[in-house]
Amino acid sequence: MGFVVMNVKDLVDYGLPEEALSLFGERGIEELYPPQVDAVRSGVLDGENLVLAVPTASGKTLVSELGILRSVLGGGRALYIVPLKALAYEKYELFREYEDFGVDVGVATGDYDRSADYLSDRDIVVTTSEKADSMLRLGTDWIGDVDVVVCDEVHLVDSDRRGPTLEVTLAKLLMMNPDAQTIALSATIRNAREIAGWLDAGLVKSDWRPIELREGVAFDGVIDFPFDGEKEVCSDEDDVATSLVRDAVVEGGQALVFTSSRRNSRGAAGRVSGSLDDLISPAEEDRLRSLSEEIMGVESVTDEEERLARYVRRGVAFHHAGLRNEHLRALESSFSSGDLKVICSTPTLAWGVNLPARRVVVRDYKRYDPNFGMKPIPVLDVKQMFGRAGRPGLDPYGEAVLIADNGVEKDSLIDRYVVGESENITSKLASEPALRSHILSTVASGFAGCYSELMDFVGRTFFSVQNRSSDIEVLVKRVLGFLESENFIEVGDFGFSRKGSMELTATALGRRVSELYIDPLSASRILDRLSEGGMESDVEFLHIVCETPDMDTLYMRKDDYAGIESFLKEHQGLRERGDMDDFFLSEVKTALLLRDWVNEVDDDVICDRYGVSSGDIRRKAGTAEWLLHSAAELSKMSLSIYIDRLRDLQRRMKYGVKRELTDLVSIPGVGRFRARKLHENGFRSKSDLHELIDREAGVKDIPGVGPKTLEKIRRELKND
Repeated sequence: MGFVVMNVKDLVDYGLPEEALSLFGERGIEELYPPQVDAVRSGVLDGENLVLAVPTASGKTLVSELGILRSVLGGGRALYIVPLKALAYEKYELFREYEDFGVDVGVATGDYDRSADYLSDRDIVVTTSEKADSMLRLGTDWIGDVDVVVCDEVHLVDSDRRGPTLEVTLAKLLMMNPDAQTIALSATIRNAREIAGWLDAGLVKSDWRPIELREGVAFDGVIDFPFDGEKEVCSDEDDVATSLVRDAVVEGGQALVFTSSRRNSRGAAGRVSGSLDDLISPAEEDRLRSLSEEIMGVESVTDEEERLARYVRRGVAFHHAGLRNEHLRALESSFSSGDLKVICSTPTLAWGVNLPARRVVVRDYKRYDPNFGMKPIPVLDVKQMFGRAGRPGLDPYGEAVLIADNGVEKDSLIDRYVVGESENITSKLASEPALRSHILSTVASGFAGCYSELMDFVGRTFFSVQNRSSDIEVLVKRVLGFLESENFIEVGDFGFSRKGSMELTATALGRRVSELYIDPLSASRILDRLSEGGMESDVEFLHIVCETPDMDTLYMRKDDYAGIESFLKEHQGLRERGDMDDFFLSEVKTALLLRDWVNEVDDDVICDRYGVSSGDIRRKAGTAEWLLHSAAELSKMSLSIYIDRLRDLQRRMKYGVKRELTDLVSIPGVGRFRARKLHENGFRSKSDLHELIDREAGVKDIPGVGPKTLEKIRRELKND
């Protein structure tokens, strides 16, 4: 059966102006893909709700753009929700193309207790689900005026970590803006119709892709594509993944290799790095050399980063969440331009920015689970990796390949991941940690003023589509009891009966906890520790934030125990805070890492000492900075004696410096390394540095302060 053909210019008949449609022509889009045609025929340009469940690169974003353009060109406002900050900025840059038509675009991520009123004049706001949730908690007025809500990657309601926030945010937006159009973009999931039912939306579901995708399993030098025949891998490499990669690059493509761990991603990149030298052009060599130098150009380069820089020169990189953000962006840009030939990554890349390749190799299909050991990963996760195969406009096809060790395993992998269908996605809302935060925010922000309204809200969630609301009532009552006992809410006198319609009111403390966007249990533990008093050392204050559920603590390695136990013997006050189990010891280990960070210990030393990467240090520090800010805000309400100490640690945590450098390091371009060198050479503050505006003498020989940095410092100080 053929597909209905629709040209972009035909969309004029649906009310879109020719000038706006010319944007798509400038991108080379003249004809709609079949799923896009189905979306138009399903009413996306008439304001109808829609769930679009199609593969990666099948045109989901363009469908959302059609709905957004219909709204904003008619004076409306759109909210575009994405799962990751990097995706938010990617979409923001895309939508800025509309500014030529008088459309104002804004982006909001992070700073969860900061008002978003500054976005009130924006026609399109791109944000993460967490930031959207925080804007609802803060009572952001303009959200009530939104008439198009786009949810990118709606299938992530299935995520233990992000799912509950996405689900609750969508439920609140549906209640707050019942007449708004909802456009939900999804991977091809088994129960997409269930999602559509929850959102009261039509469904367009398709397996169509603009580029043919061949899925198969490699074994004994041959890739078995069940629907496309067999293909021999031409390579002399001993390692199967390396053979698959070189074979793809020889054919003019690029490759992504997905592994189960950071260590495996580094190892795979190392094995590949020596196999591509003859396939890189002189011009590419020059650009890769520049990329390598960029990686080495940061402050406090680690051994891992030196290793990455070496591999990059040979056209290969490893990629994982522990790398610095600036390095991740540089690698992704180089791969997109075609200079980097191969990226070996953990699965996180499959859920991030769109980075397609001719061939995707899933080297590891099992992942470690602390409760079950090594277990196969979900089909949906593998399909998400497979979806990165095939570069539109560059590749004639895409290939996605798993690796088998024997014939039996090959058949099993084909049955499960090639022929098999993705699992149903399920709500993850019914967990106490998720409900603590979201019930408090629902009460504090006025979405529910009594028990019956709270349960009505629960009835609007995806959980209620898949389960009876009564299944969650016991947990809801338990959480309400906790929130009341901690003085976060006040409960009326009628008990937890619907007939009594028990009144629920957030206290001033409860409202502030909700605004700070921390787990109420984190707030409870912080307040309990501060009220105990007796704290003197930095590490005692840092341990407070490390024992909260909002901090992901470090894993205890075999060699860690002796050192941490020895430290605790010398810090008895800290030792008495917990049992000597792995949970407590991992909290202390994390606190020690943070102490090293604010005491200016080199990245390389911290990475080696704690088994982390540079990006991990900064992300842990970012979380700690937020929790220290929250602790200071909470201490204002009853324990003001600690405010100055907490604020001091917060400032030091932001930059990773001792107290005397906080003024210097606040100047953009002056990091912790340069600030220390400037301080050692007599420049102790911004006022000292003002001399640089008129005089270069005295700073030319300071390490890390070259002409470009000096000029940047000058500009910043003039604008200060």
